[in-house]
Amino acid sequence: MAVPPIQRSQDQAGQSTTWLLDVVLGLLVVAALPLAIVAVPNTLSVVARLLPADIDRVALMRTHGLALPALMLTVPLAAAALSRFRPAHLVVAGLALLAVADAAGGYAGSELVIGAVRVLHGVGAGLVVPATLAAVWHRRPALRGVWAGVFALSLLAAQGLALWPLDAVTDWRVTLQPYPMVTGVALGLGAAYLVVSALSGRPETAGPSAAETRRLLLAAVPAAVIAAVAIATASQGWGATLVIVLAGLAVVALLALASTGTAASRVSSYAMVAVGVVLLPSAAQVTLVEMGGLGGPGLRGLWVPFGVAGLLAVAAGVAVRLSPGGGRWLTSLGLLAMVVGLCSVRVVVPAPDGLVLAVPFTLLAVGASVAVTSALGQVRAGGALFGLSLCFAGVLAGYLLGTGVQMAMLGGVRSAQELVDGFVGALHWWALVGGFLVVALIVLAALLARHAEPDGDVDDDLAGDLDDSYHADAVQGSRPQTAGFEAAGYQAYGAAYGEAGREAYGGGPADGAETLPAVPSAGAFGRAMGGEQEADEQATSTGPMPAVPPQAGSPEDDTPR
Repeated sequence: MAVPPIQRSQDQAGQSTTWLLDVVLGLLVVAALPLAIVAVPNTLSVVARLLPADIDRVALMRTHGLALPALMLTVPLAAAALSRFRPAHLVVAGLALLAVADAAGGYAGSELVIGAVRVLHGVGAGLVVPATLAAVWHRRPALRGVWAGVFALSLLAAQGLALWPLDAVTDWRVTLQPYPMVTGVALGLGAAYLVVSALSGRPETAGPSAAETRRLLLAAVPAAVIAAVAIATASQGWGATLVIVLAGLAVVALLALASTGTAASRVSSYAMVAVGVVLLPSAAQVTLVEMGGLGGPGLRGLWVPFGVAGLLAVAAGVAVRLSPGGGRWLTSLGLLAMVVGLCSVRVVVPAPDGLVLAVPFTLLAVGASVAVTSALGQVRAGGALFGLSLCFAGVLAGYLLGTGVQMAMLGGVRSAQELVDGFVGALHWWALVGGFLVVALIVLAALLARHAEPDGDVDDDLAGDLDDSYHADAVQGSRPQTAGFEAAGYQAYGAAYGEAGREAYGGGPADGAETLPAVPSAGAFGRAMGGEQEADEQATSTGPMPAVPPQAGSPEDDTPR
């Protein structure tokens, strides 16, 4: 039977709207997801020399670290709100908050305003991340793979992206508005997505069910406790052993919460916790150790490895999502690739040549992308949002654990060379701890997988695979109905490592304490800063800053350096 001309034109209009919506959504994910996660690192110590003399620098750095706790608390609440609000509305609201925070950051002049700006950054980012996941959930299968790949890249490169705008900066407020133009572009894409999705005329239903909403609200409880522990760690001066124990208990609490729900949901949540605890804290430490002032290639030498890892991560996410045979075993394979990446960190870092870092960066990013894509493919939207909530709580728990390791390695340092050696040793120990943690979660997930079944139709409540029906619906013109340097561990909340850390971050030494050599003048980009800033640094330096030492021995080696 011939298709009437009116029906044919409606079909063509529907296909055009569907195609345009997917393009806009893909661009929005690429722009907004890294912009949201770049709010996590605390980079204020890099520009500590530019802070006014009458401001408490250590307190200010702690305040600057409020973005991650705010983000971590917002994600489960925003995910629960998706049961009532469309993803497009939350995306635009989150990007609008980021834009307001950027604008207010240019006028910040007190600890109160800085804290408010950073909390706004965290809340805005906490709205954007789960909303973009819900937005891609019922779209083309490749879009969810793109989301997972960009998510993995964002976690990998967050520290580098946060440091990039600080090259030869003359105003410390740049840390509060690192990418204002990108924020504007992302907000424009968010508005376009809102308009196009409204024109499509079909509601988006990727939110959690009532039971899943209760689990999401429950996830906010350990997130609040971990945030309180992190803030207390930054202000109370706790010892390394206590911090490590508290961080370990935080990880155990997240795994206990991840153990609720169905077997498939547990496997997915374990994978998301592993990615959160390991990826961003590890990549941040590697990035800082490879700064130009410490003898590494600097950020200019790291962008090629970051770019290679990012492209392969996106390709891997899309390939896993489109693979008809992809299953739970891919989650373990992705986590195993991350373990190999952590092992390579112990072998190649520190490295004066940035290209060799493509190996650990690629293994970490691709492994995370594969694990996240496969894990999210085994659960419904609510289960995926629950795992995402645990992932960001795991990021702060990982920072806490890395902080404890660094505190133990940096205690009692009295020279610049000892400080550099301590950073490298802490990184190697952290890679060992993170690797064992991921292996333990792989084993735990494998034991559960033997009895796990997917959560019904993992993409939808209807029988059959929504991805297969998507294209048929699109042909009919409709969408589916169910649619310098700082310590990496202290980026999250800006604390200092005793007296040595206080000196390294721009604070004054304690009474009678030996003065520690200043941060090198080569800066993060591997070239001299020059001018008045360089002269000031040279005037305050007590001696030449050592280069990154040759490949350090294993942390298990007790032989003195």
